[in-house]
Amino acid sequence: MLTPAELVWLLAAVAKGDQAAFDKLYVATRAKLYGVVLRILRRSDLADEVIQETYVKIWTSAGQFNPAMASPITWMVAIARNRAIDTVRKKTDTSIEDVPEAMEVAADTVDPLAARELSEELKRLLGCIGRLEGERRKLVLLAYYDGFSREQLAQQLGKPVNTIKTWLRRSLLEIRECLGA
Repeated sequence: MLTPAELVWLLAAVAKGDQAAFDKLYVATRAKLYGVVLRILRRSDLADEVIQETYVKIWTSAGQFNPAMASPITWMVAIARNRAIDTVRKKTDTSIEDVPEAMEVAADTVDPLAARELSEELKRLLGCIGRLEGERRKLVLLAYYDGFSREQLAQQLGKPVNTIKTWLRRSLLEIRECLGA
């Protein structure tokens, strides 16, 4: 894997239309991006399609990349993740709650310029989670922090899977409403 500085340089070259730089960028990042997309889509045929769209978007948008806003891999993962989520929404009636892996994708490195903003957002998020009733707060943390499936949550909490789905959906709506306030 290339360093973030090397990826920044490659993206700058890609922005100028450098095909060789794009090839190097692709080789250096394809495994990571494909892994992200495959975890969300769970189908290699769809993942292949989304990866192709992702790299087209990277090629056409490289000039918009700002290293002060995010690391290169974070920027590219966001493009891939968003394309995969869009594909899930188009192909099925699946909600984002049905692909919790989509929420788990993190950057390889922390962007120091975004750390302050992130910590403020995290404080707000934790405050909103803290407002949830005890069992529902535990449910959200187990699902989205520890990665428990709905079936594992149902077993852990001794509740039906459909109840777990409903509680998660309602809890996420409450958190979203709290964050919007």
